[in-house]
Amino acid sequence: METTTKTKTSLKGGEFLVKETNCQDVFIPEEFTEEQRMMSQTCKDFVTQEIWPNLEKIDHQEPGLVPSLLEKAGELGLLGVSIPETYGGLGQNFNTSLLVTEAMGTSHSFMVAMAAHAGIGTLPILYYGNEAQKKKYLPNLASGKWKASYCLTEPGSGSDANSGKTKATLSEDGKYYSITGQKMWITNAGFADIFVVFAKIADDKNLTGFIVEKTFGGITLNEEEKKMGIKGSSTRQVFFNNCKVPAENLLGEREGGFKIAVNILNIGRARLGAGAMGACKEIINKSVQYANTREQFGMPISKFGAIRHKLAEQAIQTFTCESAIYRMGQNIDDAIESLKAQGKSETEAKLKGVEQFAIECAILKVYGSEVLDFCADEGVQIYGGMGFSADAPMDRSYRDSRINRIFEGTNEINRLLTVDMVLKRALKGELDLMGPAKKVAEELLSIPDFNEDEATTFSEAKTALQNLKKAVLMVAGGAVQKLAAQLQKEQELLMRIADMMIDIYVAESTLLRVEKLVGIKGEKACALLIDITNTFINEAADRAYINGKVALNHFSEGDEHRMMMMGLKRFTKIKPYDTVASRRRIAAAVISENKYCF
Repeated sequence: METTTKTKTSLKGGEFLVKETNCQDVFIPEEFTEEQRMMSQTCKDFVTQEIWPNLEKIDHQEPGLVPSLLEKAGELGLLGVSIPETYGGLGQNFNTSLLVTEAMGTSHSFMVAMAAHAGIGTLPILYYGNEAQKKKYLPNLASGKWKASYCLTEPGSGSDANSGKTKATLSEDGKYYSITGQKMWITNAGFADIFVVFAKIADDKNLTGFIVEKTFGGITLNEEEKKMGIKGSSTRQVFFNNCKVPAENLLGEREGGFKIAVNILNIGRARLGAGAMGACKEIINKSVQYANTREQFGMPISKFGAIRHKLAEQAIQTFTCESAIYRMGQNIDDAIESLKAQGKSETEAKLKGVEQFAIECAILKVYGSEVLDFCADEGVQIYGGMGFSADAPMDRSYRDSRINRIFEGTNEINRLLTVDMVLKRALKGELDLMGPAKKVAEELLSIPDFNEDEATTFSEAKTALQNLKKAVLMVAGGAVQKLAAQLQKEQELLMRIADMMIDIYVAESTLLRVEKLVGIKGEKACALLIDITNTFINEAADRAYINGKVALNHFSEGDEHRMMMMGLKRFTKIKPYDTVASRRRIAAAVISENKYCF
């Protein structure tokens, strides 16, 4: 008997805007294996036992504490999740690295130190180092024996990283480079053994990467920066004064430093979103536990509608973020496997796989960091006066959350990059935007289709999502046609388009996750998740209308404006949904469980 196996269809980066996805083709966090869950639990136990009891000591930068904790994390394998076993790591895939990052997301300043070490401090060597460099450095980085730091930012070059002034001069005998320059906001600088440093050789236009050991000499540090939050992470200026670096420590290719920085930032953005989402869950736990015990007017404040609204919205935004994070993570893993099957090396496949989904990485860096800021802010409000007290947990959560909208490229830069990458891929023919955009333009001139298909649980939500995609294609397409090359200067407009795209990706990821779960568990068991989905999509449509209207008011006028506004109203129209009642149901579940329960 002949059997047929359904082939999984994976979208390319950015294609979510123009193609539909079957729910069976997405990964959902409920599908993590027992082994992956055990790894996550190991991280949570480590945070509970080693980090939380020492938060005050960490924030006061007790000498040697964070380095010793990094070594303990290394003993558990937590620093080498992405490093192949050949070099002393665990050799896990991208989605597993996101799961580990989520679990560590509640460790406040320690998370920053660990992310800087295991991410931007180690991955450049893993992905761009030659075999000798990997053998020398990766085992000691995976174990935590050596701590890593990443030196890119300078006083005059932040978002414009390639404008750095640090110089590397090759000696006459060609044996070493002398590096001279100043770096700032360098995480782990106070105790790092290894610095990944970016500098320009001679009159090069682009940066080159170097692996610099502290023992090379010529390195001095400023005092620790005094910061709003993440006080426990070591952040210093680093000065290189004729630091002699062996020529064999050049990392990757000459003038390839900017490419290294960009590709590593893509990974960092994805992980930041995951870590932020993990922190959100713990903030919700603390928020609801306080709300259930704090009494006013003779009852717990969790019985008041205003507080329930806050708890529900914290849960909605966290669940939607989680849905998108792991959908993206599996897409990256699938792309990596596909590239390996095409003959790419392991390293090249991993780099290209992440680069393929750079759009989604930027989206989730923005969304994850802003969801965390929202949850922390509402957590302070739920705690009331105690929320403002340094004796209660929300003080640290609030202060520590704020940096995430600046880390890994500011959210403004990431919004602009999201639209820029989509348009560039369309121009290169890598992403077909023109065909779908043309169909939307034709639809504007047609009579609306009032035929209704047979209703299903998700039919209205799916139709709404399809229409939201049409809305952003119409707005973006109109802006490109009207403004052409000037569009890149219209940052306010690009930000609105980016927000429409972010809402679409997150809403669709949530819908696909819940649809898949309904197929497994049944509609009754997923009733609250359906509430989350419908509530988010309903309000995403409202936001899309506002963002689209602001954009259209800026670049269109006359008959063209009237026609496009009619289209925008059509594409953002959605059946009324009682979001007050749905939030009450969601909040009731969180309050009953006394924790984030989705």
